[in-house]
Amino acid sequence: MNYFFEVVETIEDGVGFSHFDITHLSWLAAFVVFTTVFTLIYKKLSDKKRRVFRYVLAGLIVADEIYKIVFLVALGLYTYKYLPFHLCSINIFMISWHAIKPFKALDNYLYAIGIPAAMLGLLFPSWTELPAWNFMSIHSFTVHILLAAYPIIVTLGGDIKPEVKAIPKVLLVLVGLAVPVYGINLWLGTNFMFLMGAEPGNPLYLFEEKFGSHLIGFPVLLPLILLLMYTPIMIMTGVKKNKEKLMKAS
Repeated sequence: MNYFFEVVETIEDGVGFSHFDITHLSWLAAFVVFTTVFTLIYKKLSDKKRRVFRYVLAGLIVADEIYKIVFLVALGLYTYKYLPFHLCSINIFMISWHAIKPFKALDNYLYAIGIPAAMLGLLFPSWTELPAWNFMSIHSFTVHILLAAYPIIVTLGGDIKPEVKAIPKVLLVLVGLAVPVYGINLWLGTNFMFLMGAEPGNPLYLFEEKFGSHLIGFPVLLPLILLLMYTPIMIMTGVKKNKEKLMKAS
């Protein structure tokens, strides 16, 4: 049977993939290769060509999302749950904004939130019910690859310069997004940003099982993610300052 045009709600059981099986690992390998190759390319580009590169990459992300919407609408499968209010869907707009007009607060948001959000989507996909050869499975992997790759490439290329002092602004933006999205969830009965629940395979589900609420996972995991993301920045900043002191002393 051809399952290409199915979605999670219509697919029959037993035709999907598992976390870290050959299908999943192949996509993760594709992500590593894609990001590595284009990081090396980006580093060699002039400022003008870097802008074009960011436009193209952001355009691919938008095109990927449009592809999903067109298929879902054409098949009569578009529902409230596919509105762009998940964190990664919101980051499509954030990346598009950044490609057009980057600024410090957005730099840090994409670094601290955009990268981990997309990476968690890739590591713990919520679409495992779908087989590899399926339009939503392909979209879900490719869009998360692009969403992670954009800030990684631009950061390693030196055009995003994360700053520890920007963390409060990052958190303010995140809360500013979560509050209205929570209201939308109550209104539409959706689960955007996983604010209403977590399914098996999602790291938040561990907190649901252990403590009875997945929400406990947010104040636990978020500081750990920020620590993971900004520790290298603090180390590099400290090394740079020490080098400057040594140069002045000499």
